[in-house]
Amino acid sequence: MNHSANILRYGTILAAIGGVFAIIGIDRLQAERRIPQSSDPPLPPASKPYAQAVSATGILEALSENVAIGVPQPGLVTSVKVKVNDRVKTGDVLFLLDDRDLRAQELTTKARLEVARAGIAVSEAEHAKVKSRLERFSAVTDPRAVSRDDLENLSRDVAVADARLAAARAELAATASELESLALLISRLSVRSPRDGTVIQVNIRAGEYAATAPKNPAMIIGETDRLQVRADVDEQNATRIRPGQKGRASLKGDPSVAFPLEFVRVEPYIIPKVSLTGAGTERVDTRVLQVIFSLERPENPPIYVGQQVDVFIEAPEP
Repeated sequence: MNHSANILRYGTILAAIGGVFAIIGIDRLQAERRIPQSSDPPLPPASKPYAQAVSATGILEALSENVAIGVPQPGLVTSVKVKVNDRVKTGDVLFLLDDRDLRAQELTTKARLEVARAGIAVSEAEHAKVKSRLERFSAVTDPRAVSRDDLENLSRDVAVADARLAAARAELAATASELESLALLISRLSVRSPRDGTVIQVNIRAGEYAATAPKNPAMIIGETDRLQVRADVDEQNATRIRPGQKGRASLKGDPSVAFPLEFVRVEPYIIPKVSLTGAGTERVDTRVLQVIFSLERPENPPIYVGQQVDVFIEAPEP
């Protein structure tokens, strides 16, 4: 009896140990199936073109930076005059905002302007009448025909007529100025291009409401015949950057497309990193020095504003 109990006891222990090993083996097998085997990347990373270089992540921009078009005041968009890829000149109308309330004020002001002009005509007639009467009475040489009080009263009437005429002219000038002010406000609702360039993006349509602080600008305009690269250099390498250094960039995902860069300037202010690549090893708390390069836009393959590039800047040894 004791022998059978011992066999049962040890058999149970061995079965439990075997179960543990079986669970471990199954879990390891499933983990191997979940984790893909390491392999070479589909495209090799870009290689450094210089013996000593600082690498950076850059983003393509329009030359002299992209211009985000805003609106002078919130309002309804009545018409959009351009579309993406249109060439515009300084002062060209981009889109129109609803100006009907100002147009109504303009009609009222024009009516007041005509009233002011009529008031000037009345004041001039009254002034001429009183002045002529004073001149006739002043020409009388017989003091018995005209009293001194009459002459003084006529003189005062002429002064009052002068003041009324001046007030009427001031009213006309004020109304004309108000009309000019309304014309400027109406013209302000025709949003115009601040510079020559190409329409890169349109985020507004006729019938939509344009806000002064939208999530996206109404339009983006920039010079796209020639582009610039805004390269983010980690602050640890900022001391290796000098004005005039050579640079070279290649497209992310296609290192075979590379182009030389021409130094423009260094932004003299280190900022938090905002242009992220999405790599799992990338630190988002890095501060960067921004270096601006310009480049000729290649015909083939096409590159676009907003693309990310890998930048290599020739620099002295650390």
